[in-house]
Amino acid sequence: MSTQQSIIDHIAEAWLDGDADGLDAQVPLAELNIVDSAEIFSLVHYLQDRFRITVPLREIAPANFRDVEAIVALVERLRGEKEGAR
Repeated sequence: MSTQQSIIDHIAEAWLDGDADGLDAQVPLAELNIVDSAEIFSLVHYLQDRFRITVPLREIAPANFRDVEAIVALVERLRGEKEGAR
């Protein structure tokens, strides 16, 4: 399963009663009140567990969580940094 699909599925399961209808990579999560600022920390926990990354506090910013596309970019960037540090 792709990173994007995994994140969409998690958001649908956690906050949309499992209904991913209409949820795609560009849907504005905060604007549509799908994920609020408090729930971002739950999402960060999921990302860290699922993708074996560390999301530094400085990265927990609205721009990185505005939509699934931004979240995927964050995950990929943090994975790259982790690989580069090895």
